[in-house]
Amino acid sequence: MGNAATQQYQDISLSNRQELRQKFYSGSPVNSFKDVTHAIQWISQQSYQLRKKIPDDHKRRELLRMIHYEATRYQLDPDLVLALIEVESGFNRFALSHVGASGLMQVMPFWKGLIGVEKDSLFDAQTNLRYGCIILRHYLDIEKNDVARGLARYNGSLGTDTYSSLVLNTWQAKYRYALNN
Repeated sequence: MGNAATQQYQDISLSNRQELRQKFYSGSPVNSFKDVTHAIQWISQQSYQLRKKIPDDHKRRELLRMIHYEATRYQLDPDLVLALIEVESGFNRFALSHVGASGLMQVMPFWKGLIGVEKDSLFDAQTNLRYGCIILRHYLDIEKNDVARGLARYNGSLGTDTYSSLVLNTWQAKYRYALNN
């Protein structure tokens, strides 16, 4: 399980580590949606896409709110994050790869020491989403917002396009919400 299983530890300078840690713990907007109509429409559309993976309507909608919140918090497209989660864990918050990548976004445990705290549970949905989103944002910043290259870094597959294509195709085919732009 988990395509991020090939993620590799990369030394991050102390100043970048402190910046990531500050972003990880900083406050953020109370509501991540443009307005109530946008919230209802986005959650309804994405809820429909996830109904088979997460049958419980309340849990599905709550997870979607968390995903939208954490993605927006780090200036990510929530639809892209949905596609990444589908590819990484199939929306199984208890997913564990053979190398220890954990949770929805298959976060490698070394990130806890770099930007969080060791006691953080990567199986807690909101914690995992926060880690995954800040890591993806970090890689997109390194790649000057080149989404394919940022995804490849996230996956540890920079230099190949298999993983990036899989996420981007899932994003376009299944989760792309036209009114997000």
